[in-house]
Amino acid sequence: MTAVEALVTGGGGFLGRYIVEALVRRGVRVRIYGRRTYPFAKDLGASCYVGDITDLERLGEATRGVDVVYHTVAIAGIWGKWQDYYATNTVGTQRVVEACLANGVNKLVFTSSPSVTFGGAAQEGVDETEPYPKKFLCAYPQTKAMAEQYVLQANDPSRLLTCALRPHLIWGPRDGHLIPRLIERAQSGQLRQVGSGRNLVDMVYVENAAIAHLQAADALSENSPVAGSAYFISQGKPINCWGWINEILELAGVQPVSKKIGFRTAWTIGSLMELAYRVLGKNDEPRMTRFLAAQLALPHYFSIDRAQRDFGYAPEISKEEGMERLGQWIHRDKG
Repeated sequence: MTAVEALVTGGGGFLGRYIVEALVRRGVRVRIYGRRTYPFAKDLGASCYVGDITDLERLGEATRGVDVVYHTVAIAGIWGKWQDYYATNTVGTQRVVEACLANGVNKLVFTSSPSVTFGGAAQEGVDETEPYPKKFLCAYPQTKAMAEQYVLQANDPSRLLTCALRPHLIWGPRDGHLIPRLIERAQSGQLRQVGSGRNLVDMVYVENAAIAHLQAADALSENSPVAGSAYFISQGKPINCWGWINEILELAGVQPVSKKIGFRTAWTIGSLMELAYRVLGKNDEPRMTRFLAAQLALPHYFSIDRAQRDFGYAPEISKEEGMERLGQWIHRDKG
């Protein structure tokens, strides 16, 4: 049954806004939960609920009368205070689940991350049987893994149906983080190829990631394998990491990456910078960490067979079409 009232936490963010737009196109009434109101919401006919993700009372107001919640709120990054990541990513998710249970929400789709299975080693074609690592390299994946486990354990056919999606490297127009950061670092001469440059990675165009969330919610039912399960989401075909980065730079009129650094060297530098930042109590992000070195140098791509089988996921927008749209957005934004 298609939801008639949905809440998107983080609906003003990159992925969240695309989920909101996809729901509105379906004729679903949408509420957005975030730290502020968003001008685009009025144009879409969506309502805004302003509050902190840990505010159970406010979440209770936002979830009252809702059929399905899409929970996208998170602090992402490779450095920062543990308590900040834990409060938003873990405690915030627990509060969302509590609000859903208190108000009889039928379904909860949680936006997780493939990094919840990443412990610093290469990942090539792994599926959802990949375990959580015994040790994480930074707070973001660890707090997301804690949140994911809480969501999946909350699945109860008699109360709340839940699932978790793990989209990898979401990109596309309106991206305020990955693409602008790549371009800025390349323009300033701070971007270096880490490793051999042959590593394959997964990524997903933002509208495909949004569609996957709706498909998963549609398939959530008492007897569905989707209930209580996690899913990797990507374009379905890994690409060369540094070749793709240079494609993006070319779209922006920036020279390709020419400087290189070995993986082991980058890993060592990252370890030393992490130590120095801890000793000095610095919260701004180091230019290199062990997590970043591994992500830039090692292969990490995943099987989407389970998502294809359980709720019919398939990327509707190809990488080529997505890149064309991204190029138009970059040039329109520059203009």
